[in-house]
Amino acid sequence: MSVAFLFPGQGSQQENMLHELPRHPMVTKTIEEASLVLGRDVLLLDSKESLLSTVSVQLCLLISGVAIARVLKSEGAVPNMVAGHSVGSFSAAVVSGALDFKDALLLVELRGKLMENSYPKGYGMGVILGLDEVRISLLLDKINKSNSPVFIANLNAQDQITIAGSLSAIEAVFTLALSEGAHKAKLLKVNVPSHCKLLKNVSDEIASKIASIDLKDPRTLFVGNCKARVLRKAEEIGQDLSNGVSNPVRWYEATTSMFERGARLFVELGPGETLTNMAKKAFPDARCISALSSGIESTCILVKRESER
Repeated sequence: MSVAFLFPGQGSQQENMLHELPRHPMVTKTIEEASLVLGRDVLLLDSKESLLSTVSVQLCLLISGVAIARVLKSEGAVPNMVAGHSVGSFSAAVVSGALDFKDALLLVELRGKLMENSYPKGYGMGVILGLDEVRISLLLDKINKSNSPVFIANLNAQDQITIAGSLSAIEAVFTLALSEGAHKAKLLKVNVPSHCKLLKNVSDEIASKIASIDLKDPRTLFVGNCKARVLRKAEEIGQDLSNGVSNPVRWYEATTSMFERGARLFVELGPGETLTNMAKKAFPDARCISALSSGIESTCILVKRESER
């Protein structure tokens, strides 16, 4: 059986998330390396005030994910495949061997700045529970207008879908969704309409930057966000990383692909248990854990045991 490492995206961040990483030489090395590359002490990024910044949030998630993966690898716990949700895909690319950590830091810093400045007000994201992609797409067709756009952004589960666009359009979709039987519809605490065509310019700028970077073919299977399948070539991974911000994250399909390839232990590397809980619901026959909640020692034991099956 196989082990899958999962890296969470924006929304999973927590105050002091870098300070609360395990005490381990690989964590210290990762923090020092990130601070050197970025030219500032990254331990200042995880305060409550700093995490109001998209840039700080995304950098903290990248650093956290890579640090935890390095700790596990140094203890002999290695994955067979990796995937990351949204900005988590950059952590996954580093851990797969496709992207250098230094380059990932600079890319994520740029990504965060571009996203933060893309839509200053009147836009955001919301989540709908209880309706599938087909039904929500039909609702969007009724609401979507050029001056008040709204699009599907994240397909986290078959019945948990995030939409992005103008706040007025999102609220209109919520009204229709609830009348159609949705269990819940709520706005997310973000003011950027991520993962839809409204951020095409951001994708283009990231793609331009990635073109100057030496990506490598991954040594560990990398599952992308946009096509939700294994990407074996550096060029494919570069395209997924740049296109991800302006295309839906097909997370349910991505993790289903991993399950179909034999993943029976899903390990979330980052704060919280968002991806862990999604995987538990989607794959009741698999074991799904958070490395931080379970502890490094227990996680290593489980990873090694699963790898030996």
